[in-house]
This record gives sequence, structure tokens and C-alpha cells, in this order.
Amino acid sequence: MPPQLKTLIPLFAAFILLFLIARHFLVPVSFGEYGHYRFNSIAENKDKPMKYAGKETCADCHDDRANELKTDVHAGLSCETCHGPGQAHCDNPDSVKLIRPDQRAFCGTCHSFNPSRSKIIEQIDLKEHYADKKCIECHNPHLPWQLKE
Repeated sequence: MPPQLKTLIPLFAAFILLFLIARHFLVPVSFGEYGHYRFNSIAENKDKPMKYAGKETCADCHDDRANELKTDVHAGLSCETCHGPGQAHCDNPDSVKLIRPDQRAFCGTCHSFNPSRSKIIEQIDLKEHYADKKCIECHNPHLPWQLKE
């Protein structure tokens, strides 16, 4: 047996032993029970309060807006992407108001010019494109290609 192996074999064995000991203490008990995740996290997350209601819940009361949005480029987005978490609003619509984004910077989050962004998303230069106006003065965010008159 080469002399290097006399040194390396005990080192590899020690490394593997330390790894197994660390893994025993660091990996949660329920990890891998029903898949590649910590199974106990399901119960923990179920106990958290809901924040998002979902697009279908919004459409129950706002069917006119939902119908507009179905034919638009924003159809794939959830209402809560722009308007924020809506569960509290659904539970108490009169007292909880959602975000009504009307600032240029908000639309610019997705639509400001960025060469690395997909060309599918319409990009504008916020400093040049009607810099003195708010986006919603000309565009209905639910039907942005139809300019307001």
C-alpha cells in the first residue's frame, strides 16, 4: 500500500464520520418523510394567517375589472401583484383599502428600460416618456393598450 493512502484513508474516514454526526444534528427529524422537504413545515405554515386572497376571490366582487383584465397583457398577473395582499380587504371591504398605484415609479418597477429584461415586457424611459404625467392619466392599468381619452 502506498504511504500516502496510510494518511489519506484515516482522514477521509474522519471527514465522513464528522459529516454524518453534523448531518444527524442539523437535518430536521421530519425531513424526507414524504419528499425532499421538512414535513412538519406544512402544519407550521397552515397555522399562519392568510394574507393573499387570490385572483378568483377578487373577481367575485370586481367582475368588471376581472373581465377587462382577461383580454389584456397583464392577464397573467394576480391582482395582488399591484394592489398588495387582499385577504384583509376581502374579510372587511369597507374598512380595508388596497393599494391604488398611481406613481410612475410603481409602473417603472416592471416597465422601466432595462436591457437585461425580456423584450416581451414593454419598456419605456421614465425620464423621457411624458415625464410630467402619471401613467394612469393616459393608461388604464387593466387595459394599458387602450389610451384614455
